[in-house]
Amino acid sequence: KLCGYLQKLSGKGPLRGFRSRWFVFDPRRCYLYYFKGPQEALPLGHLDIAAACFSYHQPEAAAAAGDEAAAFEVHSPGGAVAVLKAATRQDMTYWLQELQQKRWEYCNNLDAAKRDSRTSPTPSDLSKGLVAKDNPELNILSQNASAERARNILAVETSPTDLVGEQAAAQPAPVQPSAINFSLKQWSAEIKNSMSSLRKGNNENRKSIFYTSEEWELLDPTPKDLEDSMVLEEKRKHLAEGSKGLTSSAFPFDFGRIPHKARRPLKDMIGSNKTRNSSDSSPTEWCSGNGNKLVSELQLKYQSQQEELEKLKKDLSSQKELVRLLQQTVRSSQYDKYFASRLCEGVPKDKLELLHQKDDQILGLNNQLEKLNLEKDSLQQEVKNLKCKVGELNEQLGMLMETIQAKDEVIMKLSRQLSECEDNTSSQSGAVNSSMATCINKELQELDRLKDNLQGYKTQNKFLNKEILELSALRRNAEAREREWQAKYTSLEAKLCQIESKYLILLQEMKAPVCSEEQSSTREVIAQLLEDALKAETNEQPEQAFFKPHLVSEYDIYGFQTVPEDDEEEKLVAKSRALDLRSLSLSENREISTGVKWENYLASMMNREMIRCVELKNLIRSGIPHEHRSKMWKWCVNLHVKKFKDSTVPGYFQTLLQNALEKQNPASKQIELDLLRTLPNNKHYSSPTSEGIQKLRNVLLAFSWRNPDIGYCQGLNRLVAIALLYLEQEDAFWCLVTIVEVFMPRDYYTKTLLGSQVDQRVFKDLMSEKLPRLHAHFEQYKVDYTLITFNWFLVVFVDSVVSDILFKIWDSFLYEGPKVIFRFALALFKYKEEEILKLQDSMSIFKYLRYFTRTILDARKLTAIAFGDLNPFPLRQIRNRRTYHLEKVRLELTELEAIREDFLRERDTCIEKRDLISDDEEDS
Repeated sequence: KLCGYLQKLSGKGPLRGFRSRWFVFDPRRCYLYYFKGPQEALPLGHLDIAAACFSYHQPEAAAAAGDEAAAFEVHSPGGAVAVLKAATRQDMTYWLQELQQKRWEYCNNLDAAKRDSRTSPTPSDLSKGLVAKDNPELNILSQNASAERARNILAVETSPTDLVGEQAAAQPAPVQPSAINFSLKQWSAEIKNSMSSLRKGNNENRKSIFYTSEEWELLDPTPKDLEDSMVLEEKRKHLAEGSKGLTSSAFPFDFGRIPHKARRPLKDMIGSNKTRNSSDSSPTEWCSGNGNKLVSELQLKYQSQQEELEKLKKDLSSQKELVRLLQQTVRSSQYDKYFASRLCEGVPKDKLELLHQKDDQILGLNNQLEKLNLEKDSLQQEVKNLKCKVGELNEQLGMLMETIQAKDEVIMKLSRQLSECEDNTSSQSGAVNSSMATCINKELQELDRLKDNLQGYKTQNKFLNKEILELSALRRNAEAREREWQAKYTSLEAKLCQIESKYLILLQEMKAPVCSEEQSSTREVIAQLLEDALKAETNEQPEQAFFKPHLVSEYDIYGFQTVPEDDEEEKLVAKSRALDLRSLSLSENREISTGVKWENYLASMMNREMIRCVELKNLIRSGIPHEHRSKMWKWCVNLHVKKFKDSTVPGYFQTLLQNALEKQNPASKQIELDLLRTLPNNKHYSSPTSEGIQKLRNVLLAFSWRNPDIGYCQGLNRLVAIALLYLEQEDAFWCLVTIVEVFMPRDYYTKTLLGSQVDQRVFKDLMSEKLPRLHAHFEQYKVDYTLITFNWFLVVFVDSVVSDILFKIWDSFLYEGPKVIFRFALALFKYKEEEILKLQDSMSIFKYLRYFTRTILDARKLTAIAFGDLNPFPLRQIRNRRTYHLEKVRLELTELEAIREDFLRERDTCIEKRDLISDDEEDS
């Protein structure tokens, strides 16, 4: 189903803009209806696709913009142009190709569809029943093979998206801003796009930098920046390892607390903006380079001095320990010498010599100690000097850092000023490299845009060529149809002249007859006139049908034979009746207006289910169009038997049919006898091999198994036969259930036909009330008209009225119920009331009643009588009278049964009456 959301250009002045609408294509009339939404009932309007042509523009400046590039135009006759816009170009292409194809199919089938005003322009809608399968083949004009090949080559095949089709109804409607907001928004977007295109080249290498008093932080460092920061981090680790032995640091700040992301050289951060002038950036780079170099040298020098100082400290500590030991040795030696001279004078000489040696060693050690003390003093003095130098270097380093910080602040201030200047005046920030890059980007964008435009123009060219080709072919088809109608008109005019000439001769003969035994030329003329009048249109000589058209076909659109084959007098009457029907259908414009009303109503039901309402009842009373009858009959049947179908299992009909075929069925014999007698004048039931015969058999067998109380009754076969013309087997089965079990009272189709007899008495009461003159006329001449009307009620006028009237009665009958039968039965008598009142004897009245319904051809007038002149017509009145007459008929049947039993007893006792046999006993 071709449907979906599209934007439609509507409104006037400043309020003119695109509004979201739900579009649905109707193949019956080739209309594209549009609604406010998928759930709306009434369309806002429609576009006639059959008489329209399509085009769309390829915008040069906005080829890549989806919204603007997805608009197309529908040009209708009279110069009206509808501008529609799809969500994407793919959807636009799909809509265009589908609308083209629908127009092509509809216009090529148009000539065949208009051959008969009662046929549908789109016979594919007739998907059910025997009439659908018997639809006449379309007389499609033969197309040029080269034109068809060209259409296939130029076709742009596109698959639909989720925004097209019935699934799109579940999605929310696209919100479209108002025209004023949309224009302001578009203007703002254009300004933003132009500014971004100007700044695109300059912003490629720009980085956002945040500065604090302690560190620089780069939000988006480059790989080179990360490598530099890693090298500095390694140096920082080495410095930290070298300073582990120090108790405190003489520097006023800590290099190790800054993360690696901030260890970017100042010259890289300052010189990252490529748009700056070389003269402005060189002083900054020089200051930053010298400062970094001096800091690196100081760090290396400090590291070496710290290492030497550590070594000296270690040597000093070892020397101090040695001096301490020597001092202890000297004291002990002096002590020993003192006591030795006093207390140990008698000690041997060798021990004294040993003591003297020790004293010499002590003296040597003392000398060495003195030397070490001197070295210690010199080292301490050197350490003091080094500390003084380190302090001076720290002061110099602090001054340098303050200078660098001040310069950094100046640089940041200048950077901010430069950025502001770039934002405010982009034209002043264009350097040679950036402007070249911008130009290249613009050229690349322009190249892409031109490529897109080229592809778009190619697609547009193919579409427009196909549009021109199709319109030319359709124009040729229209010209061919015009020539065909002109030829038919000429042929009809020539035939009319011939008939007028022959009728003049006939009138001359009637005025002055020639009494002669020989055959005169006038008799030949009369015979020729009769022969031509009885000819029916056949398909045996299609080449002659074009030049010699016949107004009456052998069969009507329902399959009923228009002209009988037996009696020549009956042939003339039937041919005259068929010509009158044809004349009514051609001369009345009401059929066209009714068809338009039905099309509008069905268009309003596209987005919702049908329900019972006054509008639908009035439409059905005016008659359901031939092309919609199958759908509406099925809907009416389902409306009445929904409670029955809901209580059955799937495949219920097939199960009944299978049981009826496999098991013994008492009704099957009578069903087989009545199959060929059902509608012998309808080609769908005329022979045992007809398709309708087997379907009729299946439906009757299935119903007899469902309702064994009725089984089969004569009259059910005709009801099913009419239903099968527009319904499939299962739907026809439920249609029979509707008539027998829902509409009609109980015992309507039983052996006693109790309900039918009751309705005839109710009808008599209504006749006396609605048509008192006619009822009195019948009573005066003792004419029992229920003998005629009984069959009307039993089979709902089948074989009693002409086909067109019959199916209009069935339309209202399936929707409203049995009250319609009373309405039309009274309307038939009302239609011919004056003619019946002119008859003055019972035989002529009864003879006239047998065929008068076949002479009523004006269905519109009959419907107006049934639903207008006979009002009021309350159903409660019919029910009350049915109840009243039902009791009376039951009493009469009881009396008849008693009389029958008395007769049987008397027959058994009386020898003379034993040979009498009733009809029922004879059948048994």
